Amino acid sequence: MTATDFDAERSYDDGQFSAVEVFRSDRMKVVCGYFEPGQFIPVHAPSSDVAIHVRSGTGLVRDGDEEHRVEPGDVVVVEAEADRGVRADADTRLEALLVTAPPPTDAEHGPVREGLRRNEFDPHDQ
Repeated sequence: MTATDFDAERSYDDGQFSAVEVFRSDRMKVVCGYFEPGQFIPVHAPSSDVAIHVRSGTGLVRDGDEEHRVEPGDVVVVEAEADRGVRADADTRLEALLVTAPPPTDAEHGPVREGLRRNEFDPHDQ
């Protein structure tokens, strides 16, 4: 069994969102996500489903062509292969639990690394 205290794992990074991995298997990955105002996970489309539970703060979750406003208590599920991204609102921190199944590959996270390097939430908007 893996038991984690979300508050004890809390870690913020001024440069980009902080993802604290609390569990990983071949079937699933669980991450506590901590976003300073305006920080984001760039839009990408891995071959895994993701469930996002917002614990605090507000922001948006991209699901394909749709953007969903999120707030504490919301749960959003984005299916595999759909464009997805998460962004905190400009005036608040956002904390969320993200569960992906199966875990994305390192190659599938290439667009995330590139989007962070370029400071682009959605490369399609450029």
